[in-house]
Amino acid sequence: MPETVRPEPSRLYRWMVLVFLSLAMFGSYYAYDALSPLADVLKQQLGFSDENIGLLQAIYSFPNIFTVVIGGFIIDRLGLRKSLMIFGVLCLIGPAITASSGTLAVMAAGRLIFGMGAESLNVAVTAALARWFKGKELSFAFGINLTICRLGSFAALNSPTWARAAYANWRWPFLIALAFSVFCVIGAIVYWIMEVQAEKNFHLGEASTDKVVFKDLFKFGVSYWYIVALCVTFYSAIFPFQTFAVKFFIEAHGTSREFGGFLSSTLTLFAMIATPLFGLWVDRIGKRALLMMFGSLLLIPVYLMMAYTHVNLYVPMVLMGVAFSLIPAVMWPSVAYIVDQSKLGTAYGLMTMIQNIGLFGFNLMVGWANDYSHAGPDHPSGYNLGMWIFSILGFLGLTFAFLLRQRELGPHGHNLETITSRQK
Repeated sequence: MPETVRPEPSRLYRWMVLVFLSLAMFGSYYAYDALSPLADVLKQQLGFSDENIGLLQAIYSFPNIFTVVIGGFIIDRLGLRKSLMIFGVLCLIGPAITASSGTLAVMAAGRLIFGMGAESLNVAVTAALARWFKGKELSFAFGINLTICRLGSFAALNSPTWARAAYANWRWPFLIALAFSVFCVIGAIVYWIMEVQAEKNFHLGEASTDKVVFKDLFKFGVSYWYIVALCVTFYSAIFPFQTFAVKFFIEAHGTSREFGGFLSSTLTLFAMIATPLFGLWVDRIGKRALLMMFGSLLLIPVYLMMAYTHVNLYVPMVLMGVAFSLIPAVMWPSVAYIVDQSKLGTAYGLMTMIQNIGLFGFNLMVGWANDYSHAGPDHPSGYNLGMWIFSILGFLGLTFAFLLRQRELGPHGHNLETITSRQK
């Protein structure tokens, strides 16, 4: 007798999967951004320089220059649920080590281990969403995921307000971050259970394969590499800025730590609301490369506005928020239309690896630039060199998005400008 065709998972089941994947990412985003509001506390209580603080953020990215592609191979070989569990546990171990000592080397070791888990966790979640949602509101699903993730960033950046007493000592905010990182493991456990049940009862998209070999890294097309180049320039213009944003607002614009943290979090707050809306929009209209061009264009002036004018700080932060909402909602799902499903873990791993090269380098570069220019409350113009670095990155992102659009409009494109998703 012919084999019974199993139904696809219901929309409700897919969205439940999305929620628990996002819960895992919520924990990792909180732990990552817990450092930024602590920058001046670490300077006062532990004697850290801006270069030391830049190192603590950069060391998160350093191992992923090497390991995140391995994480992609792990995903493609072991499958999503085992990979998520491994990476979730690393996300718990790292913050525990960071909170255990005020020694720079120990704290850096904890951030390093956390980075190994968090970035690979991000790759695994991205590949899982592509499996569950490709052709079914994929960009919208990515947008919802990013909104929940960034709720973690929003909570961390506003912790000087809702956990003000914790900032009397550098360790307490890190212990709060450790508590939130438990969600990384909880999300992985629930996903494991839900995927096992789904494979028994439903027809899913292709599972990961164990046939990936190293030469696959050289088979991705030109459009993929333009997206990778845009990825590294875009995130290098955002996250290293956030590393020093609260300190910058305090010392260059005279805000309180609480208001500085809130200003930094407005970028995240705006993205939480707008990212899923942009994702839903792009699922219906296409125009992916064009929208990435627009998002990159917005980044060019915002840093110079903050450096050289006394404009209301909400204005540049809202412009950054639009870019921070739009580009990720379009960029990450676009890879799923360019790369075969069986190689998606490797593709996202490679993309994240190169992104982390940028984050590692630019966190160190901007920390050095601030120290070199003697940035501080007595010399606020010392931050200007770093602001120029960020603006130049915005221009480079615009260039790569333009090249992507030209490629996609030609005979070797993947219809990123026209393809829309069916609704189910």
